[in-house]
Amino acid sequence: MAESLIDLIKILRDRTGAGLMDCKAALLNNDQDLDKANDWLREKGLAKAAKKADRIAAEGLALVKSCDGCGKTVIVEVNCETDFVSKGDAFKELVENVAKTILHESPKSLDEAKELTKDLFTDATVKMGEKFDLRRFEVLEKVDGQYIATYIHMGGKIGVAVVLDKEDAELGKGLAMHIAANNPKYLSKDEIDPSLIAHETEVQMNTAKNDPKLAGKPEAMLTKIIEGKVNKYFSDMLLNEQIYLLDESQSKKVGQVLTEKGVKVVKFVRYQVGEGIEKRKDDFAAEVMAQAK
Repeated sequence: MAESLIDLIKILRDRTGAGLMDCKAALLNNDQDLDKANDWLREKGLAKAAKKADRIAAEGLALVKSCDGCGKTVIVEVNCETDFVSKGDAFKELVENVAKTILHESPKSLDEAKELTKDLFTDATVKMGEKFDLRRFEVLEKVDGQYIATYIHMGGKIGVAVVLDKEDAELGKGLAMHIAANNPKYLSKDEIDPSLIAHETEVQMNTAKNDPKLAGKPEAMLTKIIEGKVNKYFSDMLLNEQIYLLDESQSKKVGQVLTEKGVKVVKFVRYQVGEGIEKRKDDFAAEVMAQAK
């Protein structure tokens, strides 16, 4: 029995990962011949997508999505090539669907998450003509009594999720905003890798050796000075040591505010779109000349 057009679309989609409407167009333009339709898609869409593999996807959106029923929250960063595309509804829909899929499936690794969402990205590339990438994600799950606060800044350029040991919506929102603005790396000094502390101690020791003001200081005093410099270096990275953004007196540290409220931060995650990605600077004139060849 000959397959219907719907059956052929499904087969072609399974073969290529292309979008439904693209598979339909490929079949209709090639007398419903699967092999020709496959080549047509490669020429019109997938082959073009492959050429984009070496492009840098440094724009995009961060999204935080929660499930009240299951108690899970997911934070994702999805990248695209241009800021223009990142502001479009089609890209926002892609990010939303990626977050939904991860929230529902709870993959254990980035590779697993990419496998689960690969059709979404294939469809998006064919539709929007850019390189897209699921850069990172984390699924947070609260236990009884805990509370997860979320915050999105600048329309998705920064996303934050904070897990508190008890429910305090107002404090949770304030902490999420603080984390978005101040970018702490750790909750407290206990979370810092000891090798990083050892490295910074060595740096400060070598700096002290070259500081004429510290020449001749007793070893015990020098050790204290170096320890103080190391603590100062890391203090700006510690959430508990930062001055709380919403404190009117601008004198209370986050740790003090938490103590007064009787609340503890269990964990926090902050994603800023494109952080750590080196954006390519194109030479427009060279690109024009390359196209003219």
